[in-house]
Amino acid sequence: MALLAILFIAGCGEGWRPPLPFPTPGKQDLVVVTRPGPLTYAVDDNGQPSGLEYDLVSAFAAELGVRVEFEVLPPEALDARLAEGRYHLAAAWLSPSDDAEVRASPALFFTDDVLAQHEASLPLTALEQLAGKTVHALAGSRQALTIRRLAESIPDLRLIEVGQGDILDLLESLGDHKVNYVAMDGRLEDLANQYFPTLRATLKLGERAPIAWWLGRHPNPEMAARVDEFIDRIRKDGTLARLEERYFGHVRRLTQGDVEKFLGQLRTTLPTLRPFFHEAEKATGIDWRLIAALAWQESHWDPFATSYTNVRGMMMLTEETADRLGVGNRLDARESIIGGARYLNLLKDTLPPEVEEPDRTWLALAGYNIGPGHLNAARTIGKQLKVDPNAWYDMKRVLPLLAKPQYYSRLKSGRARGGEAVILVENIRSYYDILLRNEAALPGVAPADGKIGIGAGMPGLRLRR
Repeated sequence: MALLAILFIAGCGEGWRPPLPFPTPGKQDLVVVTRPGPLTYAVDDNGQPSGLEYDLVSAFAAELGVRVEFEVLPPEALDARLAEGRYHLAAAWLSPSDDAEVRASPALFFTDDVLAQHEASLPLTALEQLAGKTVHALAGSRQALTIRRLAESIPDLRLIEVGQGDILDLLESLGDHKVNYVAMDGRLEDLANQYFPTLRATLKLGERAPIAWWLGRHPNPEMAARVDEFIDRIRKDGTLARLEERYFGHVRRLTQGDVEKFLGQLRTTLPTLRPFFHEAEKATGIDWRLIAALAWQESHWDPFATSYTNVRGMMMLTEETADRLGVGNRLDARESIIGGARYLNLLKDTLPPEVEEPDRTWLALAGYNIGPGHLNAARTIGKQLKVDPNAWYDMKRVLPLLAKPQYYSRLKSGRARGGEAVILVENIRSYYDILLRNEAALPGVAPADGKIGIGAGMPGLRLRR
């Protein structure tokens, strides 16, 4: 047996190192390599990580009952770390490696590479038009590899790989006319348009590609089996679809005009209202930017807004709700903002404790629009239809049923325009995202703790979660 072991090691080459032990509670953390980015790993002002890959890895670790050691690496360090191979997972929005020895998981998603350019430039619609052009891409990305391959057959196509920042930083440079073309992941197109509405994806650069986790060379057999089982399960039970909705489900609602109008008001109107939003955050604990996004959706920050149903003010409160909250003057911007934030908090508190964030907030926002009675009625319908009444992914499909006679005729609360509530929530999610991205650039304003996400140029970050 000893001789067999020696021969096996020798056959693996001089650089071979045994795989990491299978993760076990208290003994071996799940070691995960990733990179900063909106789909992989980003940190908010409060130091809380997020990202589609982050959430997936966290769900897998919870299933194993272990902690995660995230290694968050910039592009130049990521390639070297991947080549080294001693990790359990590389969850960095990767397609399977060209190296057949590098084991990849079953596909989690599918995507493609596209060319982004400013709407003011002449759109490129055929690959041949890339001749003589310079395209920027993140260093070490799949898009950089795509452009490099295209350059083999397209004359004078030049690639510049950018090693600092993330894709949104690079797209900001495109929006500011500092670069002319950017190769990006097609999944980010709608998200990018929320932040930079003048950008357009004009050209598909290649075929659809799977997104998968890497397990490195010679992975732990038990790890490979558990990954396969996990991905198969989350596909079948809807977990993968719900996580996908969390990051992509709201980004196709706003028009270019919606985004441009909102961005303009961030610089002109928001500075005057911001102290009131901050005061509301202190009173309720709700992020002031979410309160601001709700106020924009309700009234476009018009303190004198009035609807045909006589809801009035910045937060469009009914007279009954205003009396309940002690709002003496609905047309007073400060009173309305604080009252609206308190009302949102009350709606969140009425939901059962098993409703988790962010679903609790999205459901409460729907209740803000249609009232708690109609929201509870929709949750009852959800239970009858055997979908999860605590998940926004499911309830956004149930709420429009409140306008159909076969459903509302059986409810005490009667008919409601539940579809409008869905649109309201999805729009607020988009405006909130835009505020998070643009806060640092607002006139005379710095982010709450002086940072947004993982700063460009950070040598790397190791975190245990």
